[in-house]
Amino acid sequence: MGAVTIKHVAKEAGVSLQTVSRVVNNGPNVTDAMRERVRAAIDKLGYVPNMAARRMGGSKSYLLVAFNDRKPTLEKWRAGRGSDWVAQMLLGAIPRCERDGYHLLLELLDGHSAKLHQKIDAIISSLRPDGVILTPPHSQDRSIIDQLEHRKVPYARLSPGEDDERGFRVRMDERQAAVMATRHLLDLGHRRIGFLTGSAEYAVSTERLEGFRAAMADAGAAIAPEWVRQGEFSFESGIASADALFALRGPPTAIIASSDEQALAVLHRAKDMGLDVPADLSLISFDDTPPIAFSLPPLTAIRHPTAAMAERAAALLIEGHGLDMPPSPPCTLPFELVVRGSTVPPRR
Repeated sequence: MGAVTIKHVAKEAGVSLQTVSRVVNNGPNVTDAMRERVRAAIDKLGYVPNMAARRMGGSKSYLLVAFNDRKPTLEKWRAGRGSDWVAQMLLGAIPRCERDGYHLLLELLDGHSAKLHQKIDAIISSLRPDGVILTPPHSQDRSIIDQLEHRKVPYARLSPGEDDERGFRVRMDERQAAVMATRHLLDLGHRRIGFLTGSAEYAVSTERLEGFRAAMADAGAAIAPEWVRQGEFSFESGIASADALFALRGPPTAIIASSDEQALAVLHRAKDMGLDVPADLSLISFDDTPPIAFSLPPLTAIRHPTAAMAERAAALLIEGHGLDMPPSPPCTLPFELVVRGSTVPPRR
């Protein structure tokens, strides 16, 4: 057989051409059983819909674009460390796009560039995406949201903060996650707990710090100002913060880091200082990307549902939720505190 066409799929599935077309284009009026039957025929025959023909047949481009923060992404890639957050985001979004014949492109935007909006206009005009996934900090940028609404491009926002309720918002409860991490250490008996913040440009940094402060206050535990270190999500920032905390006359007996890279930096610096984790220092990380489980010791961490959030964002856009939808509460996905070998009671 030559090239597989829609006619071959219809014959294999025993349905009409119109039914195959509705399934391929994610259209209405098809039962779940029929949809699975057509998809099985597509998989069996290896049918690949012609993207150009699909675009000519309607207004859809079958393309989603994710806007990610340019500077930290490139810095990690150039340093050979990759970006586990980006990998998790793609892990969630790409399979969801593939399921309905969509494609996903990743674009890197510099939120401080004078040509930011010019670049966004160029992307929208050349690609005509069916939707945009905004990752932080772009998901909090009102000017980007204004621009997408002006261009009538649907969008979904990951970790959007609480200052702007527009669009589809997909999040986890960052405050409550920090509360849970802090309470875990408090329940073990720690009272001198350090906290490493992420970049101030990201709403999650503020939310996590608020959760830490709230949990400490509820326990009646004081927070020395020097125990809270403002920084970035990077390994280098973690090293600088660890150096500052370990130099204190009364250093913390436990530290919560706002990213896995920060936590790994603390772990490295603790070893350099002759400190044993967890005997001398308990350590909790945020995100729980794969390297954390393979560290020595494996780190207790808040598992961030990045992949699930990206999958949900893609689904909202693919399912055709547009700008005319009324405002709705954010979709809040669950997190998990994964207790491993880096947290124990403090030395007496």
